[in-house]
Amino acid sequence: MEIKTMHEAITAGGGLVLLGCGQMGSAMLAGWLNGGLAPSQVWVVEPRPSDWLKGAGVHLNEPLPASPAIVLIAVKPQMMGEALPVLKALGNGRTLFLTVAAGTTIATYEAVLGAGTPIIRAMPNTPAAIGRGITAIIGNANASGLHLDLAEGLLSAVGLVERLEGEHQMDAVTAVSGSGPAYVFHLIETLAAAGVAEGLPADLALRLARATVAGAGALAEKSDQAPGQLRVNVTSPGGTTAAALDVLMNAETGFPALLRRAVHAAAERGRELGK
Repeated sequence: MEIKTMHEAITAGGGLVLLGCGQMGSAMLAGWLNGGLAPSQVWVVEPRPSDWLKGAGVHLNEPLPASPAIVLIAVKPQMMGEALPVLKALGNGRTLFLTVAAGTTIATYEAVLGAGTPIIRAMPNTPAAIGRGITAIIGNANASGLHLDLAEGLLSAVGLVERLEGEHQMDAVTAVSGSGPAYVFHLIETLAAAGVAEGLPADLALRLARATVAGAGALAEKSDQAPGQLRVNVTSPGGTTAAALDVLMNAETGFPALLRRAVHAAAERGRELGK
């Protein structure tokens, strides 16, 4: 769905409600407003609004419209029990509920909002703040193709969107792309620290690590070659890269086993949050 059509659907349908406007909510709201969505069509519920949000021109902590086109839930999972009942009156109707909260299942929303409520669960990630996020979505039985198109139009304002086969995939998505940016940030930290250990000044090591990870990621995204082939391309037999990869690719102590454990831990925590 084109962004213009999405905006028209929101305007004709009674507006958009954003519940929670922290880092992720702010990134999405900025993307919508920059894309042409009128601030007058947006209602935001946020107990601790930023200065930017206060000046965005949206309806901030005002009474909600009786039947908005869409409600986007962007509060932390720990706050869900308190936040959802506020929206109960909007359930079982034509309002689409789109949630970006980790761990909270569609069944949990249906139990509060009503079984007839169209609900789409989404998992974005923090590069949405610069329009480079990726979000996976899945809807319940009441979410039509048009609902999914509307959600994709909203979320594409901050990056790519992937549709899942079923909700059972969401915990793995959370562990790979939802939590994944933190793994990459930690790689930058540890790569820079390793450079310092080898004698580099800390500021230079950090610049080298940051640019290397960003550049390699951009190359992997744009190249027609698989990441494994790109790795081979820069690995001369018996050279320095090969020496490092002997450590990193160790079956027991290297990246493969470590990342499997890390991603599994994140996925398991997502399943625990959903109980």
